[in-house]
Amino acid sequence: MVASSHPLAVEAAINTLRSGGNAIDAAVTATFVLMVVEPMATGLGGDCFALLYTEGEKRLMGLNASGRAPQAISVERLLKRGITQMPREGPLSISVPGALDGLAQCLERFGTITLGDALEPAIFYAENGFPVSEMVAQMWENSSSKLRTNSESTRIYLPNNKSPQPGELFRNPDLARSLRLIAEQGTSVLYGGALGQAIAEAVQELNGFLNLTDIAEHLSDWVDPIKTVYRGFQVFEMPPNNQGLAALLALNVVSGYQLSNMGHNSFEYLHQLIEAMKLGLADARNNIADPANSVNLEELLSVKHADELRGRINPRAARQTEAPTADREAGDTVYVAAADGRGNVVSLISSLFKSFGSGITVPGTGLVLQNRASGFNLETHHPNRLGPGKRPYHTIMPGMLMKDGRPWACLGVVGGMMQAQGHLQVICNLVDFHMDPQSAVDAPRFRILEDGKLALENGIAPSVCAELQRVGHQIRSVSTEEGFGGGQLIVLSEGTLYGGSDPRKDGCALGY
Repeated sequence: MVASSHPLAVEAAINTLRSGGNAIDAAVTATFVLMVVEPMATGLGGDCFALLYTEGEKRLMGLNASGRAPQAISVERLLKRGITQMPREGPLSISVPGALDGLAQCLERFGTITLGDALEPAIFYAENGFPVSEMVAQMWENSSSKLRTNSESTRIYLPNNKSPQPGELFRNPDLARSLRLIAEQGTSVLYGGALGQAIAEAVQELNGFLNLTDIAEHLSDWVDPIKTVYRGFQVFEMPPNNQGLAALLALNVVSGYQLSNMGHNSFEYLHQLIEAMKLGLADARNNIADPANSVNLEELLSVKHADELRGRINPRAARQTEAPTADREAGDTVYVAAADGRGNVVSLISSLFKSFGSGITVPGTGLVLQNRASGFNLETHHPNRLGPGKRPYHTIMPGMLMKDGRPWACLGVVGGMMQAQGHLQVICNLVDFHMDPQSAVDAPRFRILEDGKLALENGIAPSVCAELQRVGHQIRSVSTEEGFGGGQLIVLSEGTLYGGSDPRKDGCALGY
């Protein structure tokens, strides 16, 4: 079974499984297709993270394939240019692209097909074109002003000076050539070769800091996931620099409540989850940074700390806090859940961060560069302060639940800072309310916005909205326009696979 946000990616992954490939092969193949059919959300210029359970090793592993800041960049250099806040786009927002190395490592260590095999469907759609789906067209149009700031982005991604309409066939021959070059020459063509040189030259021509050495020296890291226990399930997330910690902190807090007795999306239920999530996001902002910057995860994930956080929650009053992040616009990301008949399960997520990332497309390549360096801050003594070779705070987070030592669910909810909030809500839907996967991702959500206010999705009762407002929650909008993420989910139970795919996206879940 495979679940993701675009049917063409799911189809390519299912075909990979049917032809004898495993879940790792399928997830990587789907991700490459997503780089073509959702170009605003992911690409060779971005990063990825993965949680992989392999039947051969019978354990869960994490892969951190996020890139680092250029060695030449520093807070002092930005201040000399009069920059006092990390740019949200442009050349200074660019970090090393780690996705290709990460996907290749997954295949090399656990896959059964070649990198060229995995790239084949993506090359086909880039060369021959694909019909642009409705949600993708909407996200594309929303980013058209950013694309117009860069001549190459305009040339490739705004044909006839406008974004593609739903159903319109879009071809990307430049990207097809880049993908074919990688299929023929391997990852070294990007990490030190012709594509890497083109990336470095494009950034430096715009007065950025990234150079070929930064790209060539990129290393993805196999790491141990972090976890907590929630109602008898082990919940796994990626460690810092990933924001998975925020979801685990919130789960630890709400584990002290009998949520199932409150009524799903009742006032009491939502208030407790919102307040727990506020505290989790605040802890994340203060602690998540480059893995080399020590974070006491054991203390943060302890029962004592959960009790302390829970003690700060007033059941009848909203906690007024500073905005949890400086994130000011919706993030675009893609996620793939994959499980095969051999017991392998993959939770894989990749992104350019904001829609079309930095807005910069490398001439002649079709490669859009991410703006992930904008995840740093310039605050003195902050662990996530910009620095040479550091990894920034990363929003994209794959999730996995295990029971009795075996995978029980793999999930992801895309959407920038919505991701930890989405994990909390979907996991509570599954575990506390025993929802099937589709119902778990369908259910209306809340989102703590980047200005600290609250958005509530259509479907939450007006009386509940009014009660939340009465106790001090500042509700900015009650609509579906605030960006409530897009979830994909597979539950594995007694030899059966159950899939769910978010109606907020164009995707699907397919199995056989």
